Amino acid sequence: MRRFDVLRQIERLDPDRDFVEIYRLMATREFPWDINQALSFALFRTYAVPSIGGLLARTGELTERTQKRYDDTVLILDAVLEHGPDSPQGRSAIRRMNQMHRSYDISNDDLRYVLATFVVTPIRWIDEFGWRPMSEIERVAGANYYRAVGRRMGIRDVPETWQGFSRLLDAYEHEHFGFDAGARSVAEATLALLATFPPFHRLPPRLVRPVSLATMDVPLLSAFRFPHPHPVLRALVRGGLKVRGRVVRFLPPRRQPFFGRMLPQLRSHPDGYDVETLGTFPPGCPVPHARLPAASATA
Repeated sequence: MRRFDVLRQIERLDPDRDFVEIYRLMATREFPWDINQALSFALFRTYAVPSIGGLLARTGELTERTQKRYDDTVLILDAVLEHGPDSPQGRSAIRRMNQMHRSYDISNDDLRYVLATFVVTPIRWIDEFGWRPMSEIERVAGANYYRAVGRRMGIRDVPETWQGFSRLLDAYEHEHFGFDAGARSVAEATLALLATFPPFHRLPPRLVRPVSLATMDVPLLSAFRFPHPHPVLRALVRGGLKVRGRVVRFLPPRRQPFFGRMLPQLRSHPDGYDVETLGTFPPGCPVPHARLPAASATA
């Protein structure tokens, strides 16, 4: 195989019809490391919206069971990616997501924003740090893939294009990013977990934290009231990621897909797992709240 053979395969597909296959090739063959980093970063961004980060803090899932919450999220999304949203495994995974989300009052706007982060963050990450930029076919396919997931989650008014997702994300963050003490605790727990992941587990935590902060943009840092990294450190970290992309460009292409379940940092299910048992099973919403208007509820 030659370096651009998978891209040529993608370019022979139709992003309106073959979006699941295209996205699977992107996420497991072309950019597995980049998309995993980008999706982890996408979830991290959502904590900076107080209605999201504050809720996560009150449930305790990401502060008391951080590793398992991370692992189960990866495995649920992985089942949809590997088998497709319409497969029995994909339907079971999306049903699990819906069961968890509907245990809480989460607005349609917040769910739609989270979906937007999954479309937009990989595009921006790969354009800056990837071994090549995303093609237009890949951008369209990624948006169509998450539109399909969003429909099965019952999310309304989902943007029709990746550009629409980008506009939604930027506008929502401009309006809603803000400090919340609970959200900050969720962010801190996530950063602490990151320090245990290979290869960071070999580094002192006091070094991992500033390196992580150096990958974040100013609005995100400000929302959490994190210290802004020194410009030299920021340039070194981001420059290092760009150098990695240039090196990967000259490596042989991946011949076998790399799925999320293969990540070495997943540690919660050493004896295997069933998708239908992943995640949380709260007996109704355990977080006190006022009932949302019917127009903005997800149930």
